[in-house]
Amino acid sequence: MLLRPLLLASTMLVAAPAFAEDKAAPAAADTPAPAEAQRGDHSQDRTDIIVTAPYEQTQGDILSGTSVLTGQALTRDLRPSIGDTLARLPGVSASSFGPSASRPILRGFSGDRVRVLIDGIGSVDASTTSVDHAPVINPLTADRIEVLRGPSALLFGSSAIGGVVNVIDNRIPRRLPEEAVHLDVIGNYGTAAKERSVAGEIDVPIAGKLVAHLDGSYLKTDDLRTGGYLLSPELRALAASSADPDVRENATLRGRIPNTASETWEVAGGLSVVTDRGHLGFSVSHYDSIYGVPARIGYDETTEGEAEQVRLALKQTRFDIRGEVETEGFLDKIRVRLAAADYRHDEIEDTGEVGTSFFNQGYEGRLELVQRAKGGWKGASGVQMFIRDFDVQGEEKFVPRNTTEQYGVFTLQSLDMGRFRVEGGARYEQTSLTAQADAQIGTPRYERRFDAISGSLGASYQLTDGIRIGLNGSHSERAPAAEELFANGPHAGTQSYEIGDPTFAKEKSWGLEATLRGSAPGVSFALAGYYNWFTDYIYQSPTGEIIDDLPVFQYAQADARVWGFEAEAKADLATFGTTKLSVDGLADYVRTTITGVGPAPRIPPLRMLGGIEANGDKVNGRFEVEHVFEQDRVTDFELPTNGYTMVNASLAFKPFGRGNATSLTLSANNLFDVEARRHASFLKDFAPLAGRDIRATLRFQI
Repeated sequence: MLLRPLLLASTMLVAAPAFAEDKAAPAAADTPAPAEAQRGDHSQDRTDIIVTAPYEQTQGDILSGTSVLTGQALTRDLRPSIGDTLARLPGVSASSFGPSASRPILRGFSGDRVRVLIDGIGSVDASTTSVDHAPVINPLTADRIEVLRGPSALLFGSSAIGGVVNVIDNRIPRRLPEEAVHLDVIGNYGTAAKERSVAGEIDVPIAGKLVAHLDGSYLKTDDLRTGGYLLSPELRALAASSADPDVRENATLRGRIPNTASETWEVAGGLSVVTDRGHLGFSVSHYDSIYGVPARIGYDETTEGEAEQVRLALKQTRFDIRGEVETEGFLDKIRVRLAAADYRHDEIEDTGEVGTSFFNQGYEGRLELVQRAKGGWKGASGVQMFIRDFDVQGEEKFVPRNTTEQYGVFTLQSLDMGRFRVEGGARYEQTSLTAQADAQIGTPRYERRFDAISGSLGASYQLTDGIRIGLNGSHSERAPAAEELFANGPHAGTQSYEIGDPTFAKEKSWGLEATLRGSAPGVSFALAGYYNWFTDYIYQSPTGEIIDDLPVFQYAQADARVWGFEAEAKADLATFGTTKLSVDGLADYVRTTITGVGPAPRIPPLRMLGGIEANGDKVNGRFEVEHVFEQDRVTDFELPTNGYTMVNASLAFKPFGRGNATSLTLSANNLFDVEARRHASFLKDFAPLAGRDIRATLRFQI
């Protein structure tokens, strides 16, 4: 299998001779992204440019919801997991399976319907197979994070139907540092989990064209302290009425969530050749983490008084290649990305024994050909491949060993006619899934092949200077994931016995999304509304049976409807010298209904967030209030979730001004220590969110 990435790498490296001549590149016909957006400096807060696309676009040009987290906002919102780092963005929630395993949820979609990328390539882990599997994504080393929601993300694969989270780092340098040595260090301390973390990166130019990069990070947390009782009100009432004194005692549990401590470290190095015409380089990284999974607490006579406490020991070694070269003629740029990774995690029982091990060997490559803009027309096309060998070994094996191979071709084209713009995209994808016969879980050998076609067509119109309205239609097709097809066994992470269906058809969707964006001096706003019609939507449903003391959940297919909206706005109130006072707010809502069944499970409720911020050259202060409404639109096998209001405040001091990321940030999150639960979490009735968390973050850059 290792021969595949080597062959791909050798093929992609044929572009290397283009870097040999260090001559000036021809002027591009389209307006390039600002340099700070291209290199992803922490010192810059450019959120108007989206680089997660075959060609850079402004947010106003994209016909679906987008968000960018960078600069001081990224420093302030950093958390150990990528899900919790992004959870305050519009349209974003998190799976919150404890503080270490939290994956982003976009518009109510999770798992295999959301792609989490590292600079355009998948994270190559096992996070889509279960909510207790942490994504191998390190927010501490991110330069910027971009979130694309809706059909604009389909160019990254059919499993991006909900959207894409792209974490952009500098492990393969794109530019020559202006300094003899570029150093960026960040350290955090948070009281809720006694979180201690430090990360640093260094870039050094060598011999004029080479740039060497080295980064590393270390994170250690204790058990997470919450703002209230561990059990939800409904389960607490059941526990209090139990005849078992051990169960009654669980009704009073509050404070720290047992078995949520973690320790993570990562180290990476890269080397890149950089010229006036592009760059080509590689990086190697190793990620090592051990973290606890919150246990389900006993609440009646059918549940145990003390649940098993499992820890996950996770390791991944990853190799990346990235290159970009400017060309002449019809093409403006050629880009290439390749990643290969070996992943393993062991689920360690409270006896210290390894109960189950997960192995994932994956490869992903992407080649993009970016056209030179001509007469308002620009576009890009490319190919993509993805290979995954996935194996589970141990007593809680729930899927047979399986292989997924996926190959895709895509294009994105746009035409700018001034006030009127048109954009269309298409992707063809072929997916082959093979599962070996497995006597342990009683499954034969399976082979399935799917051909999926996805596309979108949209237009926008400039109503007035700074205000643009858009409408986009899309069609998407997704091949079922291996777990949805082949599962047949106990799944400790979700505390269920999962059964897939190897006869599933493709999941298909038609969608409409309308956008309205505007900006004027001191004011900006964005509104997106969407509606999706699904055919053969894949979901889990309880059968009422019990196997191995676990409730049986069967994967099924039915039609479904998904609709919702996202809104955000910002306005400047006053200016005092170099300090600008502004207010901002956002709201989001999603509603998912499965035909003939009812509400889909774990859908986030209506949320509103408002803040006031003072932003100066050296001081930044922010105060915000987030209200999450009650979710009482639930399935038969989940409980309602109470609403909550959370207050946060922060103060950042930047001694060298806006042009340097050096800063000291003090923040108080969940200031009033409220009990808060995310409805999207499998564990929301056993593991609330963090209580009051006082954080100090020091960033130093030279």
